[in-house]
Amino acid sequence: MAHDHETHIPRPALIAAAALIAFTIAVAVAARQGLIQRDEPIVAAAVEERALLFNDRRQGGIEVVAADTGRVLTVFQPGTNGFARGVMRGLARDRRQQGFGPEQPFRLVRFDDGRLALIDSATGRTIELVSFGPTNAGVFARLLSADEGES
Repeated sequence: MAHDHETHIPRPALIAAAALIAFTIAVAVAARQGLIQRDEPIVAAAVEERALLFNDRRQGGIEVVAADTGRVLTVFQPGTNGFARGVMRGLARDRRQQGFGPEQPFRLVRFDDGRLALIDSATGRTIELVSFGPTNAGVFARLLSADEGES
């Protein structure tokens, strides 16, 4: 009794794979030739902007400082503002991994199309805050107009 050790791929599977490859190439060529409209980059003007520093406190809080004056705007106390603390923890980790410290400010920017973004001046990373809902974005939006010394 002879055993057949060759692998047989069903013909319909081969035809489907070839069709998928051909379709992918056709779409790429059509996009390159301008036959398919590609998304245009978002172009919006900044209408409000504030440079901020975020400093860890010994008790576990995060101090938010206006970079231009050096004055404290607010303190995120331990156990509060979990979204803001998570965002800042992630950005700080990125900075450490790329060899940057906390010296360079973050830019909090509101654009004329309503978007609110936190831009890391050191790494160039941008967090689109409105993507996380109005409550979470609101934590940062308040920092745009916060008077120095608010808590």
